[in-house]
Amino acid sequence: MAGSILPKLRLDNLSMTFQTGGQTFTALAPVDLSVPAGRFVSLIGPSGCGKSTIFNIVAGLQAPTTGRVLIDEQDATGYIGQVGYMLQKDLLLPWRTVLDNVALGMEISGIPIREARDRALPLIRKYGLAGFENQYPSSLSGGMRQRAALLRTLLVERDVILLDEPFGALDAQTKSQMHEWLLQIFADFGRTVIFVTHDVEEAVFLSDEIHVMASRPGRIIETLPIDLPRPRDRSIISSPRFVAMKKYCIDLLHLGEQQAEAA
Repeated sequence: MAGSILPKLRLDNLSMTFQTGGQTFTALAPVDLSVPAGRFVSLIGPSGCGKSTIFNIVAGLQAPTTGRVLIDEQDATGYIGQVGYMLQKDLLLPWRTVLDNVALGMEISGIPIREARDRALPLIRKYGLAGFENQYPSSLSGGMRQRAALLRTLLVERDVILLDEPFGALDAQTKSQMHEWLLQIFADFGRTVIFVTHDVEEAVFLSDEIHVMASRPGRIIETLPIDLPRPRDRSIISSPRFVAMKKYCIDLLHLGEQQAEAA
């Protein structure tokens, strides 16, 4: 339509069913989701609600039962390598230095290792890993390892980045630091981010929009715009607006659990 802005990522009638024991199990009911370019969007919901299924389908690792994944309105269903994908585990290679781990994605994409290192080194120094370029992952803290893993994901230069609970294993203080670090990265790189988490406060603090999911079957039950101003710092979590949005999300999750139990 003339004058409209096309979404960067669109899920069109995406669903997933499995046959088990002669019965059909619906892991993901049909989902429609549209994400504009440069937005930070979170999916929250209980285990088994289909968050990881959505990520695996978007990443091309799993074929949907119905529907399509579109990036810039081009069908990307079933194609691997169209998005950046970072799991909760950092998956750093223990025999490679921090620099060579960060450069790994570019190297796999066909960029010569020397050029990949040249691209990676300034970002390593800018985003909190200066002095650790030639160290090995075993010498890094959990937060540092996640920084290296996220930089590796970003340097593959995909417009859409999937982050699957990247801070779930970190302690509360480190997680708080990583939130502010990620917001700085998000502002600097301008990528479109889809973020999965079980932490409601984390989702509200980071996101432009939250999609609340329920299970049995997995589905989106409500979409909540987060109208908090950017840039954000930790002081915002005590504001009345933040507290109200956090409570609303928690209430929706409880409602979804009650509906699943009733079903």
